Amino acid sequence: MKLETMLTELDAGIFTITLNRPEKLNAFNSQMARDWLTVLDEADTNDAVRVVIVTGAGRGFCAGADLSGGADTFAGGSKEEAGDQQGQESEPTRAPRDTGGLVTLRMYRCTKPLIAAVNGAAVGIGVTCTLPMDIRLASEKARFGFVFARRGIVPEAASSWFLPRLVGIAQAMEWVATGRVFDAAEALKGGLVSEVLAEEDLLPRARELAREIIDNTSAVSVALCRQMLWQMLGASHPMEAHRIDSAGVAYMGASADGREGVMSFLEKRPAQFPMKPSQDMPDFYPWRSEPEY
Repeated sequence: MKLETMLTELDAGIFTITLNRPEKLNAFNSQMARDWLTVLDEADTNDAVRVVIVTGAGRGFCAGADLSGGADTFAGGSKEEAGDQQGQESEPTRAPRDTGGLVTLRMYRCTKPLIAAVNGAAVGIGVTCTLPMDIRLASEKARFGFVFARRGIVPEAASSWFLPRLVGIAQAMEWVATGRVFDAAEALKGGLVSEVLAEEDLLPRARELAREIIDNTSAVSVALCRQMLWQMLGASHPMEAHRIDSAGVAYMGASADGREGVMSFLEKRPAQFPMKPSQDMPDFYPWRSEPEY
């Protein structure tokens, strides 16, 4: 992979992505969007990757959009070459697609669990990019801010869908309407992060969680679970969940991983799950196609 704004490391199933523009507090630009799409494709297609951890180089996680373009930074929407992964061109009556949304929608489709290890400032796109991740951990030094209204714009990266589902509409609206920057303790109280840790404990804790997933679970089961839970957030009735639950149980129950899970329990030994997400996902996956823009 050729990346300009990120560093990556794959170690025993843990794929660590480090946002790497420390001189800019890892501010988001069009190249970072392209790099995001590249690394997410790599994570999904490489069966050696079981869990993704995202953190930032230096003292910031991601300080939001790079504002070095001045007053017109947000003018005209995002026409960058990050690429519409669906291969569609913008219709004349539609606004150009938000680049942050391309990234978060790709995260939403990811089959590998993502853990955010927020080590410093996470503001604007720096916090909204974490919302489709599955676990968010924060350093005591982390700061968060949905600052869009203070910049005269609105939330992006599909965060108006993700944020209320994670923290509830009242908390989401308070943070968005005030645009204030808040500390890790408030993020924990509001449900944005699940743990606040000393700086030196942040990545070890993220790796500990990743290791627990890798050492104990089926990669295909986790991939299906991730999509089931996220997609059912938008379901209109629990019957939709019942249908996909039933299909998933039938498929995995008759699979090599399902048999191994039972036998390893009965034989009191660690499971050795043979199935791979790149080749062993069921025929009914994906059960929902992404709507057109």
